[in-house]
Amino acid sequence: MTMSLGPYASFIVTSYAAAALVVAILIGWIVLDYRSQTRRLHDLDRSGITRRSGRSAMDRP
Repeated sequence: MTMSLGPYASFIVTSYAAAALVVAILIGWIVLDYRSQTRRLHDLDRSGITRRSGRSAMDRP
């Protein structure tokens, strides 16, 4: 299955490659940010700070 992209083949291939690169960079950024946020939450949990969503209605001061 050979496709002929015509005179704009280099532009089309470059555009798809650029879009794939941007998506890959965004996925990498999300993964790194997730790890960072998870690490911060674990650090806060270890220091004794709790999340408000973790309390029940009966725990209100």
